[in-house]
Amino acid sequence: MSKPKKEIKGGNVSSGKWGYLFILPFFIAYTFCTLIPQLMTFYNSLFMNYRDGLTQVGPKFVGLQNYITLFTPDNSGSIGILKYFGNTIVLWLMGAVPQIVIAMLLAVFFTSYRLNIKGQQFFKTVIYMPNLIMASAFSMLFFTLFSPVGPVNQVLLASGWADKAIDFLNIKVSVRLLISLMNFLMWFGNTTILLMAGIQGIDQSLFEAAQIDGANSWQIFFKVTMPLLSPILVYTVITAMIGGLQMFDVPQILTNGRGMPNRSSMTMVMYLNNYLTTSKNYGMAGAVSVVLFIISAVLSLVVYSSLSKQYKEPKRHRKY
Repeated sequence: MSKPKKEIKGGNVSSGKWGYLFILPFFIAYTFCTLIPQLMTFYNSLFMNYRDGLTQVGPKFVGLQNYITLFTPDNSGSIGILKYFGNTIVLWLMGAVPQIVIAMLLAVFFTSYRLNIKGQQFFKTVIYMPNLIMASAFSMLFFTLFSPVGPVNQVLLASGWADKAIDFLNIKVSVRLLISLMNFLMWFGNTTILLMAGIQGIDQSLFEAAQIDGANSWQIFFKVTMPLLSPILVYTVITAMIGGLQMFDVPQILTNGRGMPNRSSMTMVMYLNNYLTTSKNYGMAGAVSVVLFIISAVLSLVVYSSLSKQYKEPKRHRKY
């Protein structure tokens, strides 16, 4: 008679316990590196704390007075933080809209199975390279190119297209265009690669089925590609928006920290930096930081809700 086989008892593994253990480092890092500093920033924004020459004034608790001061009109009747917020939004839109549009076109072009573009890895490397250049170096390059004695003015004078040197850095439109162009050049490659990855993750059979149903290229793009690419597009737009609201290094260096002309290129982070470096007013700097955080959170929620709206609607049969 054969001996009965012994049952092998396997150990019970709690996947939930190990899952919490694996994500614990993130929450620890977030708590100490992000959450606590955010709470401390809000706490410090409730105090008057600045330097007057060699004299330290405060810290003295003033409640919401710093926020009231931020939104109080100055002698000219304008509210500084609203003006700088407007500047930031304009500079971001001028760079982000063409960045996302051109990145989308390039992503669709390079991932097209019909075109079957060769050397995709080479093109990915080339379009991503501007992102590797430091923003400070990029800004100094454009500052040199477009200065009154720079190569651009020399070409314009030598060709007879200008009678005298053009001060590009003192013209509102040209300064904003230069800042937007630099931000576009630095980030469109990164956006293109993200969108390419998203498109390549879509099942090719869906495109083939749409073609069999008689859909043309535009219908395939708007009815198949865009809806399935929405999660990546939402991520791209939100991160681009947050980066735009935190715009600092390019306009800071190009305008020598003055936001010229007439502070028309002064961003919110440049405004914040002035409180930290010039007046050492940490209370006001904290208030600006909190306002910037609230604006970023609200705009991110609006963008997320608007771009993700289709996922909340009941599914319907799509017709091409």
